Amino acid sequence: MIYRLRVTLDTVEDIYRDIEIQASSNLEDFHNVITQSFGFEGEEMASFYVSNEAWEQGQEIALFDMSEKPGEKRVMSDTILGDTLWEKQTRLVYVYDFLYMWTFMVELAEIVEPEPGMQYPTLMFAQGEIPLEVLEPEMKSGDEDEFGDDYDDDYDDTDYDSMDFDENWN
Repeated sequence: MIYRLRVTLDTVEDIYRDIEIQASSNLEDFHNVITQSFGFEGEEMASFYVSNEAWEQGQEIALFDMSEKPGEKRVMSDTILGDTLWEKQTRLVYVYDFLYMWTFMVELAEIVEPEPGMQYPTLMFAQGEIPLEVLEPEMKSGDEDEFGDDYDDDYDDTDYDSMDFDENWN
């Protein structure tokens, strides 16, 4: 069986790729197709997350098992796409590069029979270009950051005298 999937970058603009891949492929193969189709070098960590209809991240399927106990975490190379997505479970969230958190929504659009002579995986359609850098929300003085602290654009992080910091702590 062939899965037709739409992989959409979570941005304001419409940036997506339509990909066909065999249901028997593992998630590491799918990860490689995604990174190549969006123009990434594929050298960063990544994970898939099983998702519900509200795009909430569920169980993680990591590129590598970095848990303290080997075998504790599901990994892409051991996870078959057809065992992760099917008609009733159609969504995954894919996060590439945990420093910049490129986040993609993956949705199974259709399951079809393979076409004779067609090579899979294949990029069927590409819409939009990847931004040169991850778009950070603009913060203005008085806005709160993710920790509830006020953002201060006049903050000088090189003024060590005004910081509550004991440089001889050791």
